[in-house]
Amino acid sequence: MPGAAREAESESVDRLRPYVERARAFVGWNLDRVSPKRIGPGLPWDYKRRAKKLLARASYALDVGTGGGELFAELCDAYRGRAVASEPWAVNAPIAKRALSDRRIEVVRAHSLYLPFQDGAFDLVLDRHEEMDPEEVHRVLAPGGMVYTQQIGRNEWNELRPFFPRMQDFGPLLDRYVRGFQRAGMIVARAETRDIRVAYRGLGELVYLLCISPWTIPDFDPLGRDLVPLRRAEDRLTTTDGVALTESRFIIEARKP
Repeated sequence: MPGAAREAESESVDRLRPYVERARAFVGWNLDRVSPKRIGPGLPWDYKRRAKKLLARASYALDVGTGGGELFAELCDAYRGRAVASEPWAVNAPIAKRALSDRRIEVVRAHSLYLPFQDGAFDLVLDRHEEMDPEEVHRVLAPGGMVYTQQIGRNEWNELRPFFPRMQDFGPLLDRYVRGFQRAGMIVARAETRDIRVAYRGLGELVYLLCISPWTIPDFDPLGRDLVPLRRAEDRLTTTDGVALTESRFIIEARKP
């Protein structure tokens, strides 16, 4: 490797290492420190606003995959009903318990696809960015109960695929979930997807997010074998606004008759 190239690689490693180290200490699911700049129109819905409105009508709610409980604590700020949250990750479960204890919300460590709750227990299930099984959601909902979920869409960060061919593709999740709820006997009131453009301040923020979501690029190694494709992606995707990418989201709202 020529001296200039070796020096540039060393500089990139030094630049990205703090983000990798910070990602290793990541717990909860608070991403306020990484807030991309939106380029153009945003999402046509507001997950928090709709979730709060549904909570206002609920008597017993479940938050699936609550992370560190930060978001659910905010949503339940004025909630007066009963609530429980599930979280599969052993590191996050005790953090969520601390975050939600003041609101007397129980946190159960459980896999999100196998909910350890009685049939018909809840009249509202919330899920933001956690995998779910429509049949399980249907089972734990009472008649008339609602599920409201926001998920990552298929086009998320598609600009990275030419540089990382092994990047995961979870398929048409929106269609899969809609069909799953319908097969379970639920009425889908709303199913909508939208892609928006955002820009991150630098490659380090993107590396941080990729490190804390290891399912995105399996065996991600930003300081080793993936350093060269990362630098190529940075060269190609950097604009005057920052590293520009597509964020993809979809929502589903469904009711159990």
